Amino acid sequence: MQERERRQALADFLRQCRARLTPGEVGLPSRLRRRTPGLRREEVAQLANMGTSWYIWLEQGRAVHPSASVLESLAQALRLTPNERRHLFLLAGQPLPPLTVAPTEEVVSPALQQVLDDLNPSPAYILGRRYDYLAWNQAADGLFSIADSISDTASPYTRNLIWRLFTNPTTQGRPHWEMVARATLAEFRTASARYPDDPWFEELIEDLKQASPNFCRWWPHHDVRSLLDGHKVIQHPTLGTLEFEEFTLQVLTNPDIRIMIYIPDAVTRATLQIFLAALPGSERNGKASIRYPG
Repeated sequence: MQERERRQALADFLRQCRARLTPGEVGLPSRLRRRTPGLRREEVAQLANMGTSWYIWLEQGRAVHPSASVLESLAQALRLTPNERRHLFLLAGQPLPPLTVAPTEEVVSPALQQVLDDLNPSPAYILGRRYDYLAWNQAADGLFSIADSISDTASPYTRNLIWRLFTNPTTQGRPHWEMVARATLAEFRTASARYPDDPWFEELIEDLKQASPNFCRWWPHHDVRSLLDGHKVIQHPTLGTLEFEEFTLQVLTNPDIRIMIYIPDAVTRATLQIFLAALPGSERNGKASIRYPG
């Protein structure tokens, strides 16, 4: 996108966000008569604690360069979602700073759970911002024993994929474990950097340093590269060799939620279909609403 096009796109985006809000939604007194829907420009400037003329220049697509702090104020004033906030920073040509406030609850909707169930016999599960399992289907539970690990109350991190990856002997005995562990750790480092004020990440990291020599050795490397997607070969204790193509999807309304999907090859698909047909009912599907303190 050329500079002029980017500024115009930013102007259009700000106008659209302004038009959808009412004074009552942002705590301003409502007036009886308004010529156009939404907030006035001076009201947005007031909410964002910035000059009215300067905000007008932004909506006019002029060559002004808002700082990260100004954009953050605009995001709060316009009640932007995390994804809209990302879009705002992108259009303004600014790098996206980390979020300082993390949401306190992660919930998987019934519709998203249905998507996972419909993917059977392809294993699929959903991870939250802290790499906790939020939902999974039958095939994923059969492949990774998610429900059994969550039922274990010996650790406060039973839902956490990173903890399982570095502390479960069965997981560490799988082929290519080191490659997978390093790639997953790189993604986890990137995720944790987005919430620098969340003490939960610090607690998990310190506990992992005590529990896993490999984690303790690799964490200081600051590797943020990731090669998780692609061809995977998994040795299952009862199903034998299984081959997949792994994909990671994100939910636009909540980019911190990741959907992990394993597409089996023809032989693996047939094996999983037989395996799933032998399971009693669908009790191995799972969904959880996780509320965190803070």
